[in-house]
Amino acid sequence: MSILSGGQSDFFGLDIGTTAVRAVQLKGVGASRSLEHYGQLAIPPGLSLSDAAADRSKLMQAVTELVKQAGISSKNVAVNVPSGKVFMAVIDMNRMTPEETAKAIRYQADSLIPTPLDKSTIDWAILGESPKDRTKMEVLLTSVTNSFVESRLDMLETGGFNVVALEPDSLAMLRAMVPPESNDAQMVLDIGSLSTDLVVALGAAPRLIRAIPTGMETIVRSAVQNLNLDDSQARQYIFKFGLSAGKLDGQIYNAIIDTIEVLMSEIDKSIKFFQSRYTNVKLEKITITGGASALPELPLYVANKFAIGVEIGNAWRNINYPTSAQNDLLMASSHFAVASGLAQRST
Repeated sequence: MSILSGGQSDFFGLDIGTTAVRAVQLKGVGASRSLEHYGQLAIPPGLSLSDAAADRSKLMQAVTELVKQAGISSKNVAVNVPSGKVFMAVIDMNRMTPEETAKAIRYQADSLIPTPLDKSTIDWAILGESPKDRTKMEVLLTSVTNSFVESRLDMLETGGFNVVALEPDSLAMLRAMVPPESNDAQMVLDIGSLSTDLVVALGAAPRLIRAIPTGMETIVRSAVQNLNLDDSQARQYIFKFGLSAGKLDGQIYNAIIDTIEVLMSEIDKSIKFFQSRYTNVKLEKITITGGASALPELPLYVANKFAIGVEIGNAWRNINYPTSAQNDLLMASSHFAVASGLAQRST
């Protein structure tokens, strides 16, 4: 969908998700960035995670069709790396220059990453001083298998695209959800189809990153099993009643609350871990995005659970757009955090 005319951005953001592919293209730089094109196209569940050649071909066809429908002409693309395909950790290292860090990081990574070093693509960024030891520095370490990188590059290059960056979902999401000038500590939850990406940021930089294997499908499955509903009925009831304990005699609430509590337990562990490491920092806010953010009373439930302010995320908060498009954009916002964040890269 094109909502502005004018010059092209150098690249666009592409989120290859579980149930849809989404694209966002901006124009301009910095605070003057404007939304130029965006769009999404549904894909069969599981298609994006398949290694079969036929499925990769179908996925590439979907991406090509999406780009055409959205009116994007650029062939340069920043694409996501799903949380399930990437290892991420914030580690402490002795203070050293970036050049020295580059040499030392592989030794550190070898004892941390779950895949063989020679079969992994490793990246890192210095975050700042360690809160535990001022003689050390915090470093964000990321690792993804070479096979996944090569597969994604091959697929997109076959379609005529030039990949300028691959970035984990959680980092792209954070860029979209948090103002770049932020100094507060805040948590962002992207509750997707299969899992929840959890990031705690301090000063707009990640300090804790987790992928929790509880998502919208888990919640739906709970309703299906506990209420003997089919999938379609379960979704309809969940998005109508959500965590409203007083609606429909509390049947939906009772059917899904145990699953919700599993997610709450993981959030609680993350908050406690963050506060044990950053003892002088208070978590100020939780921002929720993703499909499950539309569940009635979920934000209120989270706010009451942790006594922390909660808001629904806005994927377009750092981007200029015409007021005439506001309603459509806000309705789509919960699904566009990753694509929007990718489009906002400085690359």
